[in-house]
Amino acid sequence: MGLPLGRQIVVLRLPGGGLWIHSPVPMTLELRRELAALGEVRHVVGPNIWHDEGLREFQAEHPAACFHAAPGLAVQKRDVRFGAELSDAAHPDWVGVLDQHLVRGMPRMNEVVFYHPASCSLILADLAFNLGPDGPWWFALLMRSYGVWNRFAPTPLEKWMMQDKVAVRASLDRILQWNFTRIIVGHGRNVEVDAREIFRAAYAFLQ
Repeated sequence: MGLPLGRQIVVLRLPGGGLWIHSPVPMTLELRRELAALGEVRHVVGPNIWHDEGLREFQAEHPAACFHAAPGLAVQKRDVRFGAELSDAAHPDWVGVLDQHLVRGMPRMNEVVFYHPASCSLILADLAFNLGPDGPWWFALLMRSYGVWNRFAPTPLEKWMMQDKVAVRASLDRILQWNFTRIIVGHGRNVEVDAREIFRAAYAFLQ
């Protein structure tokens, strides 16, 4: 939408040696070299309906990889060949490595969040941002007016997409059962301390 949100790609090496990619970003020469040094890209995840940037480029670069779509993404992104739809059930290649949950009550987003027990990391795309303290003054002013500058929180857009707040709250409670100490966000800075309490506080308005 023209906003300087930034993007983070997450790369995980699976036990079999292949790479699992969350939220691909536009391909660059540097990224191509780094991925090649890490291993073969075998799975690419589009974690919600909004995170579709980079999928087609990645498929052109890695045609043998299996692409996984959040519910509704395959209908929206017809120029990408998806081999599987994400749900609460982990794919056999990452069972025991990653847990996952489809957040209910937000059908306009349908985000699937992931938990990596080995690093105690919760992996998000757009469920919440952690923007600041750096950025253009106008962007900081805009985000501050939304109450989401320099803090982990959902934006007004995410709140608007919560059509069934009871269902969203149930999903958040399920996520809080995971023992994460870190939150990797799709936009902004990762949360490195007090992650579960910060996550809980960000959604206190749903209680």
